Amino acid sequence: MTNWTPDTTLLRRPAYLSLADQFARAIQEGRLQNGMRLPTHRKLADDLKLSVQTVSRAYDELIRRGLISGEVGRGSFVQTRPREPEPPYLPERLGELIDLSILKPVCEQYHLEKMRQGFAWLAENLPPSSALSFRPNMVFPRHRNVAAEWLLRCGLDVSPLNINLTNGATSAMTVALMSVAPPGSTVATEAISHHTLVPLSTYLGIHLQGLAIDGDGMIPDALDEACRKGVIRAVFLQPSVINPTATLMSAGRRAALAEVARRHDIAIIENDILGPLVEEGLPPVAALAPERTLYVTSFTKITVPGLRIGYLVAPDRYVAAVANRHLVSNWMATPAIAEIATQWVSDGTAIELVNWQRRALATRHAIAKEVLASLGHHTHPQSLHVWLPLPEGHQEDAFVSQARLRGVAIAPGASFRTADSGWRPAVRISLGSTTEQELKSGLGIVASLALGEPEALLLVI
Repeated sequence: MTNWTPDTTLLRRPAYLSLADQFARAIQEGRLQNGMRLPTHRKLADDLKLSVQTVSRAYDELIRRGLISGEVGRGSFVQTRPREPEPPYLPERLGELIDLSILKPVCEQYHLEKMRQGFAWLAENLPPSSALSFRPNMVFPRHRNVAAEWLLRCGLDVSPLNINLTNGATSAMTVALMSVAPPGSTVATEAISHHTLVPLSTYLGIHLQGLAIDGDGMIPDALDEACRKGVIRAVFLQPSVINPTATLMSAGRRAALAEVARRHDIAIIENDILGPLVEEGLPPVAALAPERTLYVTSFTKITVPGLRIGYLVAPDRYVAAVANRHLVSNWMATPAIAEIATQWVSDGTAIELVNWQRRALATRHAIAKEVLASLGHHTHPQSLHVWLPLPEGHQEDAFVSQARLRGVAIAPGASFRTADSGWRPAVRISLGSTTEQELKSGLGIVASLALGEPEALLLVI
């Protein structure tokens, strides 16, 4: 390490984040260069008169940001060329592999025919504005009115003026984060959350703080404590089954989290991309705290994957910010796809596809219940996946690799982890990404691995 050392007089609460920020600036300014070895946790703690825990958390935060690497037995090193995170799913399907890694709705020839019919309708009915206009407000007024009708099915009664059409949920999430959390700010989320949220926050320069969860989702006291100890700008929630553990958060828990957010005046980003697919009809958090919640829903996971369109609902205080950030990052949603989605909502095709998906998932869940009966898995009747905590002794990476060697791809649980404490190795298994027969075979292989003795992979040279 050079003569540079952190300045303790500049530390602010929470101290570990403030310390990590000082290291980050030193790395960005070239005072700490790539490959440079950093002091041990204990030495730096002694030098700065801080606790070892504070230094350890700061180093963990720097590892999360991709600025340093920790090597067992060697120490911590500056890493100015961070490795890009790998997605939990396979980028492409390989050979005869049964791919249960990517989250997809159940799709059959029926869906392809619906999409073809949609494009045939579009060829006859494409309005001039969707083909020729650059101005979103000229293209989408009618679409926003129809979107408001769809959102009633999601439990939200909102003005069309508060709705933005986006190219799916990922676009909406990005715009929502940009609108409420400036670079350098902190966003809280569940300890097991959306797999794109970690890299997305890194790219936007946002600190992500994973908070404790239980069987009902994020614990309100954990959010309250995080808000009291640090400056939290927003909380990202997935209360309705789409979260990795397939948890359906209760109405009481939703209300409690909304109240904590209101008390500390923080924004809420709610990811509810399954929308009306979930039958219980619990109120979205956006209905409980409409003045501060940015609500995201979309069609790709509940109708047809190619219908890449979503709705981002913004409260009045964020309408201008959302519109501006959507313009600079996307300009506007793809008009042709928006036309099909709007027509499908109007003529009933969209809800017909949702109901079809619910019936298809019932069959898939019956298969999973039969094959995984002896394993403590988590799921929900309308979830697109199963969350499987691994039995004692199984290591996640080895389990995923063994499954791959036996012809099954599954998503490692670590891809969804945002906090280190309380972690138990697990995997996510998609139910809709393949045929029923392949699903049964793939689940059988996963079950046999989970019920067997843990086996380490041998290195073949």
